[in-house]
Amino acid sequence: MITVSDLMKMVGEGIRHFRKLRGLSQEELANKAEVHETYIGKLERSEKVCSVEVLDKITNALDLSMVEFFRYVQPVSGKGSESTLEEIVNKLRGRSVNEQKRVLKVISAMLDDPLD
Repeated sequence: MITVSDLMKMVGEGIRHFRKLRGLSQEELANKAEVHETYIGKLERSEKVCSVEVLDKITNALDLSMVEFFRYVQPVSGKGSESTLEEIVNKLRGRSVNEQKRVLKVISAMLDDPLD
């Protein structure tokens, strides 16, 4: 079961991930989302809980839909190899289709498994 604390951490990590992926500072993201820059930092450090409305402003400022954002922040669960597989998937979330295809080619080459 996911706790509020877990959700805060996942949301904060997601905001930080996409902010850095877009090359934005906390201040730049705050300006685009029309929130205070210290608020962005507190969200990223899981010190604050944001409303759905504020998260919508932030995801819009990051050029993401809420669905795309929450697809990324899905928690990694499971044990052993399943956990490793989910960690790999989580790393690919939010990447472009071209980047995902390049990673697939690398994995296929490493496993000597040619793509069809």
